[in-house]
Amino acid sequence: MNLNEIVDKLKDILSESSIGKKVFDKHVAEALGIPQGTFASMKKRNSIPYEEILEFCALKKISVNWLFFDQAVDMLKEETEKFFQVRYFSDIRASAGGGAEVFDENFETITLDEKIMHNMIGMGNTELEAIHVDGESMEPTLQDGSIVFIDRTQTDINKNGIFIASTTGGLFIKRIQKRPDGMIDLISDNSMYPPQAVPADEITIVGKVVGNIESL
Repeated sequence: MNLNEIVDKLKDILSESSIGKKVFDKHVAEALGIPQGTFASMKKRNSIPYEEILEFCALKKISVNWLFFDQAVDMLKEETEKFFQVRYFSDIRASAGGGAEVFDENFETITLDEKIMHNMIGMGNTELEAIHVDGESMEPTLQDGSIVFIDRTQTDINKNGIFIASTTGGLFIKRIQKRPDGMIDLISDNSMYPPQAVPADEITIVGKVVGNIESL
């Protein structure tokens, strides 16, 4: 996959709203919210900014598969089993001290090719949800601003992993452990954040984190 080819397509998209004006790399960088110097370096390294491109496509209602693989919508309909359907909640963030308490209907559906998803999360459920990480409590495992992919079918906290938990205090992304006294510990990977104990009847496991895209 070549970033230069993707950038050319992004320029075509941006030129539609900039009639009579030539679109340069700096305009693409601005549209993606990436500093020009960083963007130039990424082009040299062919480092694709997946997170920013996903957000751009969601905002513009553009097919990610068309952008990456020249695959038309009709083709996706014919071979849906080869694609992941991701409900992307751009406004929801899971944190260590607040955030959205519930998932609502304000989302974009992003269709991602299995080649992309298998590189990030491997095999598994092809209907996932994506939200942002807010804060440093799960570093170095998950960076502030990362996009995480959630499998709602996996809610068994007895299995190792990182989960999204909805509590009266907000939406949290933590490792979760049941204590002998019945309380639930929300455990951060960052040692600067101590475990938080929550009554079992005040927590709902939304799903398990099965993959992520790091922030830049």
